[in-house]
Order: sequence, then structure tokens, then C-alpha cells
Amino acid sequence: MSKAFVFPGQGAQTIGMGQDLAQTYPAAQAVFDEVDDALGEKLSDLIWNGEAETLTLTENAQPALMATSMAAMRALETEGVTVGDAAFVAGHSLGEYSALCAAGSLGLADTARLLRLRGRAMQSAVPVGEGAMAAVLGLATDAVEALAEEAAQGEVCQVANENDPAQTVVSGSKSAIERVVEMAKDKGAKRALLLPVSAPFHCALMEPAAVEMAEALAGVDIAAPKVPVVANVRAEGVTDPDTIRSLLVEQVSGRVRWRASVAWMAEQGVTEFWEIGAGKALSGMIRRIAKDAATKAVGTSGDVAAAVG
Repeated sequence: MSKAFVFPGQGAQTIGMGQDLAQTYPAAQAVFDEVDDALGEKLSDLIWNGEAETLTLTENAQPALMATSMAAMRALETEGVTVGDAAFVAGHSLGEYSALCAAGSLGLADTARLLRLRGRAMQSAVPVGEGAMAAVLGLATDAVEALAEEAAQGEVCQVANENDPAQTVVSGSKSAIERVVEMAKDKGAKRALLLPVSAPFHCALMEPAAVEMAEALAGVDIAAPKVPVVANVRAEGVTDPDTIRSLLVEQVSGRVRWRASVAWMAEQGVTEFWEIGAGKALSGMIRRIAKDAATKAVGTSGDVAAAVG
């Protein structure tokens, strides 16, 4: 049975995530300590005792979710499960950084600092209130693409995430995204709803953030990962450090091809997907993409025990 380890993106964050991992596994606690040191602040205190609203801020949510994923990974390693047991790793948007860290391509402290910067850069690329994102349910991606094109009316309006066969996310100028939501029902969508996000991720409006990330990534060591990382924008495994670097820049304003990434892994023989970190959103998507695949969510010490048992 071939496995893939997958890592969640923004939206999975909850107050208290990873705390019982840290209490149970010293190696998991060490992850939170190292991330705190790298950022020069007690992010762990915010994650475990803070306000949900503050944790949800992009600059906090991104390193916090990565830290929780890496704590779960270190707990698994304590129990004898390593990244080498997976055929591939992949992550949804910021989760790609967690995947790269788990695969030994990026160091933990560098990953935390990159995600703090990525969160800030993405947030400041577009003034608050000028951009938006919406999920369209029940329409194929090509139909959503056509809808986005029609709704754009000269503004930015693009497919940002292909999540699963029935869920596509659009991103862009607020007025254009609001038009998508209004028009989607007439085009046969089951539902279309604005997402509670603070910026329009993965569209052309993120270009200033991509420029910032290019500069930051140029100064960071990237090693060849221990197993191939399935890149969001390519939907196939990559191992070359220079390719990884350029794809991480592209990913800021590029499309998250999650459906195609999962389908590609299934085509390579992956039959079991372990979702490492907070939440179970990816597991639900995976079951709708690769219907015969098994999924395991590993975000608590109980989950770790069940996964290795």
C-alpha cells in the first residue's frame, strides 16, 4: 500500500491545535519552541491560549498551521513513522511549505520565517476590502472558469483553487467576485459563497507578494526533498531545489491544483493519504477525488496512536 502525506492550508486553524501533541511528545514541543525562537515571539501561546480572530490573521495562521503539522510529523517519527514511508508529500497552498519542511527540503526555522513573511506579503498586496474569494459548489472547473471570465468585466477574477470535482474557488477584485456569487446559481451551481478570508489569494492581485517571496526565497537554503513534493501549480512530483524555489514563487499568484495533484498521486499508485496537522478538510476532498483511497487525519496524540497502531 503506497502512502502520501498531505498537509492542510489556511482555514484549518483552531485555538488549542497541537497542544496535546506537545504535552505527549517532547519532539512535538520542540517544534513549537523552535518556531517561537525563529519568530522572536510566543506563537505557541497564541495557538493554545489566544483569540481565534488573532490566530486567523494570515501572518499568524500560516506559521501556526505549519508548526502544528510539523509537531504531528515529529510525533509520528517518535513512533517510528518517517517521511520516507511516504511515496510523496503535498500540501494545500501554505501546506506545501509544511510538506517541504517534512521532507527535509526546508529547515523548520526558515519555514516559519518564510510563512510569516508570506502571510504579511499576501495581506499587504491588496488593500483590505478590495479583494475577495468565493467557493463555487456543484460546477465543473471549466464552467467556473467561464463564469469568472464573464464576471470579470475588466477586473481580476480568476480560478484560485481546484479543490475537488465539485468545489472550485475564485479570487480577485471584490466586485467581480460578488458578481460570480450572484451569477453562479443561474449557471447551475448548487451554492456560491464568499469566503471569510482577508485577501484574494492565488490570483494576479498577489503579484507584489510573489516579488517579495522571490527575494526571500533567494536567500534560503533549499535541499532536495527525501521524497518528491507534489507542487500545487504543477500537480506532479518535483525534487530539484531550483525548481522548488521558482514554483513557490509562482504559487503565490498561481492556481492551487489540488484535485489534479491528488489524482496524479493516485495514478502513481497511492492508495492511502495521511492528513498531517489540523483539521480534516483535505481528507474530505481526497475522498471525492480518489474514491477508492483511504484517508487518515493525524492531528492529535490519539490520531498518532491510531495511525501507527
